[in-house]
Amino acid sequence: MRIAVDAMGGDHAPEEIVKGAAQAAEEYGVDISLVGLPHAVHPLLDSHPRLQLVPCTQVIAMDEHPAQAVRNKPDSSIAVCARMCKEGRADGWTSAGNSGAVMAAALLIQGRIRGIERPALGSIVPTQDGFAYFLDVGANVDSKPEYLVQFAAMGAVYAREMLGRPEPRVALLSNGEEEGKGDELVRETTRRLKGSLPGFIGNVEPKDVYGAKADVVVADGFVGNVAIKMAEATADFLFRSLRDEIPRTLSGKVGGALIRPRVRKIRDRIDWREFGGAPLLGIDGIAVVAHGRSDARAMKNAVRVTRDAVRNELVAKIRAEVGKA
Repeated sequence: MRIAVDAMGGDHAPEEIVKGAAQAAEEYGVDISLVGLPHAVHPLLDSHPRLQLVPCTQVIAMDEHPAQAVRNKPDSSIAVCARMCKEGRADGWTSAGNSGAVMAAALLIQGRIRGIERPALGSIVPTQDGFAYFLDVGANVDSKPEYLVQFAAMGAVYAREMLGRPEPRVALLSNGEEEGKGDELVRETTRRLKGSLPGFIGNVEPKDVYGAKADVVVADGFVGNVAIKMAEATADFLFRSLRDEIPRTLSGKVGGALIRPRVRKIRDRIDWREFGGAPLLGIDGIAVVAHGRSDARAMKNAVRVTRDAVRNELVAKIRAEVGKA
């Protein structure tokens, strides 16, 4: 298996990206093509046998307009990664760069699975007894009911194939569990999903997501993006507060030393770096979006997600699901 990695994407590129790719190649046994500016990437390779440099001449910055940048910079690291997959020179690709540009490149170069109207971006969310899959977290700011219906179907495939849930429970995020709750989009999507998607359980509130009531939680991209960012910010705030407040007294220092191993386990369980990245569902190929703040650990795990999506034939199984619908 060969995976293309955008070496120039993210806040810590290229050093942390190359380091994470090297760790992934060693740990997961995959060959990696690092796409980047030769003068920036080549000195970091250390003659690693599983890392191959694929040169590019352009880089898309975080503040550039996504679609325009992809069109105006055909030799950017993001566009080259997408093209490698389209041409069969890589099995999948991942980038921590401009997420809008990643989506634009995937759409313009790789294309959508026939029958899918909009791709969706998901995220793993920790729950009280494991994980849930939450989508869309930002690929589509404005959604229609038919988009959410497709997101639900694709999310169910992801939960089944990537999370090992043979009969995934699918729910819509809303402001109440009752069927009549939610805005017009949620109510109409509920009506369409009832009786048409096996495993659909109706609405869930945010508390139910962490209570493990559903395996797949669906929202439009605007709500999903705000929700996931709020969850990340809340977790960071809580752990910073614990770190600052506990050592203020002698008893706190003693108690902190006793609970530190358990707190570290909780922190690791909700650490976004452990989840790596998320495939763009609905793209006719594997394109994994990693967090813009990805360090080596996060990038290593993004490569793992890419490998698993390829290995589990995620695209073919979504295509089959769309065909059945």
